[in-house]
Amino acid sequence: MTLTPNLRGAVWMLASAVGFTAMTTLIKFLGDDYPAALQTFYRQLAGVIVLLPLIACDWRGAFRTTRPGILVFRSSAGVLALILGFYAYQKLPLADANALSFTRTLWLVPLAAFVLREPIGPLRIGAALVGFLGVLIMLRPGAGGVQAWLGWPQAAALASSLLFALTITGMKVMTRDHSPFVLLVYAAVLGLVFAIPPALFVWRWPTWPDLGLLAAMGVIGTFTQGAYIRGMQAGEAAVMAPIDYTRLVFAVGAGFLLFHEIPKPATLAGAAIVVASTLFISWREHQLSKRQAAQPA
Repeated sequence: MTLTPNLRGAVWMLASAVGFTAMTTLIKFLGDDYPAALQTFYRQLAGVIVLLPLIACDWRGAFRTTRPGILVFRSSAGVLALILGFYAYQKLPLADANALSFTRTLWLVPLAAFVLREPIGPLRIGAALVGFLGVLIMLRPGAGGVQAWLGWPQAAALASSLLFALTITGMKVMTRDHSPFVLLVYAAVLGLVFAIPPALFVWRWPTWPDLGLLAAMGVIGTFTQGAYIRGMQAGEAAVMAPIDYTRLVFAVGAGFLLFHEIPKPATLAGAAIVVASTLFISWREHQLSKRQAAQPA
């Protein structure tokens, strides 16, 4: 049966959401014995191993670049974002960590203005401010002092989202003259290089069963990234964006079934506001891009 582009993209996006939930479940399950920096190393190592056959087919083309500085920055920021994100998933309920990870779309609004020099209107600014209000609702400020509502895990989740937004901004710049495959290769290889030093500080040799789980986590993470890219390529961005938020539903289910986590009402309310604001931003950008494409050259 032939699927429409949007339906084909939706299948890839759902696969990405399921894979992301499986990866974060393994991150949390292994978190007591393997710190976030060590898990990041194994995640990057598995990604490089998966990509090696493709790199071998055209290694010159895979590493061809005219702007290595931006690639180095993207990879270093991406590794730090992974470490902070893994730490947040280890320490927070899966629903909370997932909800805070959605703030990367909100961070893209000021970054687009200051880094890419894109014009942003009052609607996008207002949506971003509403989204950050949702973050405050999730964090519940004033309930027991600052340390009670903004601990290290919450701060790590927000910092991770900001760093991921920086890497996305860098990707927007690089895609003007680099293929997605080249960006993926550099992110994997340079990411592995940058992941080695912090991993050495917390190094421990895994048992064979744990090594299998760490490898599975890395392979699933690579598949998740690839499925997300395929989904966005196949379907319209405005249609695909809401499907990505199904991972919040999967995270609530996995957290309840596997870790006996029950989301707090404030988490669900704040997450709903964040999701609504980021969906509006995605829809607004889609409308603007369609309007620009319709204008005569």
